Amino acid sequence: MVLQSNERPDLAGYAAKSSESLGRHYIEEFRDNRPAYERDRDRIIHSAAFRRLEYKTQVFVNHEGDYYRTRLTHSLEVAQIGKAVARRLRLNEELTEALALAHDLGHTPFGHTGEEVLNRLMKDHGGFEHNRQSLRVVDELEERYASFNGLNLSFEVREGLIKHSSPYVTPTATIDQFLPGIVPVIEAQLINYADEIAYNNHDIDDGLKSGYITLDQLAEVQLWREVNEDVRMRFPDADPDRLKHQTISSLIGLFIDDITAETSRMIVENGINSIKDLRGVNRIVAGFSQELSRKNRELKLFLLQNLYHHYKVERMRVKAERYLTNLFTTYLSYPTLLPVKYLKKMELFGRERVICDYIAGMTDRFALDEYKRLFEPYERV
Repeated sequence: MVLQSNERPDLAGYAAKSSESLGRHYIEEFRDNRPAYERDRDRIIHSAAFRRLEYKTQVFVNHEGDYYRTRLTHSLEVAQIGKAVARRLRLNEELTEALALAHDLGHTPFGHTGEEVLNRLMKDHGGFEHNRQSLRVVDELEERYASFNGLNLSFEVREGLIKHSSPYVTPTATIDQFLPGIVPVIEAQLINYADEIAYNNHDIDDGLKSGYITLDQLAEVQLWREVNEDVRMRFPDADPDRLKHQTISSLIGLFIDDITAETSRMIVENGINSIKDLRGVNRIVAGFSQELSRKNRELKLFLLQNLYHHYKVERMRVKAERYLTNLFTTYLSYPTLLPVKYLKKMELFGRERVICDYIAGMTDRFALDEYKRLFEPYERV
């Protein structure tokens, strides 16, 4: 029996559709008629790598407090923002959600510090980049299905993972099977910006909660000042904490409205009515307007200088670098310290890559505990 995909009928011509997907690596027989990208989303949610995001860092390490964002809550916020824009543009919400939930699966413990450390340690063995590691997670490292490794996700999800970037940083990883040099579908382009909207705004919230940045400092940033002044006019009797949350909410709404309008304009301007049109034009059409881009750059610079380079964040970064470097070099010298299933993979992937996979999959909490087990003499092993 051939099951007909239950695709939404109101998708725009330029939206990604299950019926037009370039398919999966392994042929499977399905027992229900979920659209391809809905199935991908569900597989991602049930993966071990997704669950581990709960204890992986954004800015603040897991043990620093229960309030601060983790990779998991960040991914949920990216999905929320991405779906809001996708709905307005009649894009495929399930694909957008799948990409949002999977885009950080390859991230290391301790945020970007972990990525930098592993890339340095792996420089003679293929390097490390979290986009490539996300793809490796869903293609090889997840072990859930009887007939294959990985999650066997659709081409468009896998392409979106390897081509994920910020508007200002282009990934170096390229893989021939994913149309190098060709833009991904609009849903994947959109996630790059939803990611930035989410982390800019939740880092403001977390930074204020921690006391590493202050409202007086933020008042010097044009975008925050303009939105905050509007919120104060609308809610003159609200207490400062509620004003803060309302300003962040209004900022997110402003970004959503702007990217919706600008992306719609770019789609029309480039005459894009199908995925074929998009690939032919080969342009990024998702993005912010010039005015908001300028204001957003100022906000990002503020966060870089005042939050990400705060001396307490730097102290944790230096400690994290030492933890991961010592773990890697110790495993390299004594590989039998790794679980047996990882030792079995060394002949196939090489010692360094297997150790890299093991460390990249750790949560902050597990990495700290492992460090204690290996280097503190009175800690139980």
